Amino acid sequence: MRIKKILLPVMAFACISCGNDPLPKPKAMLRLDYQKPEYAKVDLPIPFTFEKNKAADNISKLKLDGINNSYGIDINYPDMKGTIYLTYKKVTADNLNNLLRDAQNLTQKHTMKADEIESIIYENPKQDVYGMFYEVGGNAASQSQFYVTDSTHHFLSGSLYFYTKPNYDSIYPAAVYLKNDIKHLMESIEWKK
Repeated sequence: MRIKKILLPVMAFACISCGNDPLPKPKAMLRLDYQKPEYAKVDLPIPFTFEKNKAADNISKLKLDGINNSYGIDINYPDMKGTIYLTYKKVTADNLNNLLRDAQNLTQKHTMKADEIESIIYENPKQDVYGMFYEVGGNAASQSQFYVTDSTHHFLSGSLYFYTKPNYDSIYPAAVYLKNDIKHLMESIEWKK
């Protein structure tokens, strides 16, 4: 009788406490809030102008080759630990195909680590700017790359790199934010005459 008095409340408590079935947690993405982009025109002593996000703290310019008017421009984002590297080269009568091939091959080198590579054609006939934007998904070293040209005088290519080992899940919010900056940069390019 004494066992029944103890066992009955214990069994009742066990039945009542197991009323809710456990539910798996939904998948979640890391949420990082970045400031709304504000763009300002950059007019360096180079053959083109463009707009950059004010979140980029500085731009460094390096003249690569004085004979061929080649330039390297780095747009640094220290808060996101990333940099957009731009390379400008003057188009000559015989180098456009090589420049296009090199830009496309640079993107294709990421296929071993990339989950996907999406290419988007870019055209702005009003400013005489034509090119391609590549979005690289997965743990590749560069998540975004592009090139633009007027096919006769100017060729500009760019790549986004982070100062960390590629982990797509961790850098995804920053990669999306900077991808939009790259697209804006492409859309704002004006060749100098």
